[in-house]
Amino acid sequence: MGITAFQTDAVSPAIVRHALGHFATGVTVVTSLTAGGVPVGTTASAVSSLSLAPPLLLVCLERSSQTLAAIRDSEAFAINVLAEGQEALSANFAQRGSGASWDDVSHRLGATGNPHLDGALAVLDCRLEHCLDGGDHEIVVGRLHAVACAGAARRPLLHYQGSYASVRAA
Repeated sequence: MGITAFQTDAVSPAIVRHALGHFATGVTVVTSLTAGGVPVGTTASAVSSLSLAPPLLLVCLERSSQTLAAIRDSEAFAINVLAEGQEALSANFAQRGSGASWDDVSHRLGATGNPHLDGALAVLDCRLEHCLDGGDHEIVVGRLHAVACAGAARRPLLHYQGSYASVRAA
């Protein structure tokens, strides 16, 4: 089968990234508003359902993220699940620092005031429950407040081994 094994006392970030690259994930953009009402967002694949009752979601964001700072201030965020064909949107919000541009990003404000990206497969609008230490990231836990879903005909945008991927047609 050809599996390469790495075993050390301290597994390097490069090895972790390589191994986790074999785990296909959905691509999302986490959005919020700054205290001044300016929209911010970051591409994230470390997103998960945490609990159904109560409905809790989690997302892991770098400690230096402007989106994390806005979430802390506004105590709200939205998880926008991207669809195939939204690679440019993902790349835009993957830029570090203040590199992401909202100039050509079509969006509207949702129930909690968070930006909802037009064309997203689903938008999960959350109020902040709490943030937990997660090494060089923070684990942001949100309580689901509102949900919007697109039609079933579209497919999700996936990330696999450092590239975008898609679901095969059934």
